[in-house]
Amino acid sequence: MCGISGFIDFNGSSSESILENISNTLLHRGPDAYGTNFFQETTFQLGLGHRRLSIIDLSESAKQPMQYNHLWITFNGEIYNYNDIKTELISLGHNFITNSDTEVILHAYSQWNVNCVNKLTGMFAFAIYDTSAEELICFRDRAGVKPFFYYWHEGLFLFSSELKAFHKHPKFKKEINIDSVAAFMQYGNVPTPNCIFNYCFKLKPGHILTFKLKQKEFEITKYWDVYDAYNKPKLDISFSEAKTETEKILTSSFDYRMVSDVPVGVFLSGGYDSACVTALLQKNSHRKLKTFTISVPDIGLNEAPYAKVVSKHFDTEHFEFECTQKEALNLIDDLPYHYDEPFADSSAIPTTLVCKMASQQVKVVLSADGGDEVFAGYNRYDYLMKYGGQLNQLPVYFRKGASRLMDLVPANKIPILKNKYNFFNRYEKLKGLLHDPSPKNMMLSLSRQFNESEIKKLFKKEVSDLPSAYFSDDLKKEFYSPLAYMMAIDYQTYLLDDILQKVDRASMSVSIESREPFLDHRIIELAAQLPDNYKYYQGQKKHIVKEIVHQYIPKELMDRPKMGFAIPIENWLMNELKNKVNDFVNDKDIKEQGIFNLNHIQHLKKEFYLGKKEYALKIWYLLMFQMWYKKWMD
Repeated sequence: MCGISGFIDFNGSSSESILENISNTLLHRGPDAYGTNFFQETTFQLGLGHRRLSIIDLSESAKQPMQYNHLWITFNGEIYNYNDIKTELISLGHNFITNSDTEVILHAYSQWNVNCVNKLTGMFAFAIYDTSAEELICFRDRAGVKPFFYYWHEGLFLFSSELKAFHKHPKFKKEINIDSVAAFMQYGNVPTPNCIFNYCFKLKPGHILTFKLKQKEFEITKYWDVYDAYNKPKLDISFSEAKTETEKILTSSFDYRMVSDVPVGVFLSGGYDSACVTALLQKNSHRKLKTFTISVPDIGLNEAPYAKVVSKHFDTEHFEFECTQKEALNLIDDLPYHYDEPFADSSAIPTTLVCKMASQQVKVVLSADGGDEVFAGYNRYDYLMKYGGQLNQLPVYFRKGASRLMDLVPANKIPILKNKYNFFNRYEKLKGLLHDPSPKNMMLSLSRQFNESEIKKLFKKEVSDLPSAYFSDDLKKEFYSPLAYMMAIDYQTYLLDDILQKVDRASMSVSIESREPFLDHRIIELAAQLPDNYKYYQGQKKHIVKEIVHQYIPKELMDRPKMGFAIPIENWLMNELKNKVNDFVNDKDIKEQGIFNLNHIQHLKKEFYLGKKEYALKIWYLLMFQMWYKKWMD
């Protein structure tokens, strides 16, 4: 796990010192070693930068950028099956001088060209400079675990693991894309392939960018797509056979992610996904796993008792960290730096806390993210399966009337329900579902904080929807089901731009590597072809994973409501963060920026502080954007 960066400059405006400045912004991603290569050619300058977090082959010989013949590479990530590929390459006549996976990628590329990527199992973003062909070839892994930003404008091409690196090039133009701001206000992130700045983009997962230096142009090609799996017939297989095959692939994936030359741990929440990782790793190992759990009891975030039960059952070496609300609040000021695009998932706070604590014991940690998107674990799948059909059966006049009534009655006036977990946010989203309960609108309503009409009120100028996977129609009719539709979109949107971005920045901020064992491409390729009722069965989410886990831990030890890394945003904004809202979301700044409609923001703030707690996330999104703006634009 590292930080990569580089540029192609056809204007001759770059230098070695600029390359070093760009690379040094990624110090937190790779504090163990540093390297740059600057190529001064007749018609262009090309730079490759690397900050290394040493995980596999800790020796100096494995440092980057690395060269093999006419190929140079800067690589971020891990190739878990690199020894298998290495064995194949040796049989083809290749010789190796290191024990690193980086060298294996170089030799694989020299042997198979871009098709080498199909052999890689892992998480990765890397760029290869072929001096002979005069091409820069950039790759991103299938799920998008590792980030890859790029910029192309007026003869300057930049790339990096994080957007902040671009600010160090004097020719980088940081022009805000207003449509991207609107997308952020809807989703809490800027959906791939878009970026908050003009001329900036994210390379899509499963894609290759090839920059032809002679032609001064690049092309992007796809080598993998989750729809390749969803657009296949469901497997004609019994549940018992499916469970056996799923466990086999899960075990292989989990074991691969223990490959390391430094200590490895597991985040343990006590939920099914992390219990599954722990169970399948521990079943064939005599060495105790290191497991980590965090709790912040004074904000109601405490999974420690559940995690302790699982830890005790598997006899892991368990570390439990208890933090205070003050420690959580203190992280908020750092969010705009680490998430250098506007980012509004408040669970970034506890995620950063648990990464910080784990970094005291290990350098690599396994996270169970991805299980919900792959095996149907989210509550929204419940809403779709349980209530989607029922809502569609209600008369249109009844649904619209109920929605108008909800506009008049604040969520905090609803007895009993107002005390339920996440009720205020769910209350706000239900209004959108009542208007149109189709699977497509349900997906959008449950993903957005501001709907289309609210966006029009919020912005001074007209904005447009950006192209993104939210609007994909790639799921073929013959393989369509509402559940498959929603899960495939989640895999390419919420998982990619929220969960993976959150975990990458949180772990890298404290220089530890986070691995995602549920995101091995072999798992989704199998799971997508399993019948829907193997994943969602009689109201039970993640059915097949639960049945696997129950083989290793009694069901009664696992039965509890699903918990997330929930932060009490409503209460914080009403109390501890009220001054911060007033400081950042103030009339003067809003007027000067010229982005938002001041009257509507004043209305949202007023209504929220008068008791409309369902506006809490809207206020939080505004706060996160204004804090980002102050950090990167002022």
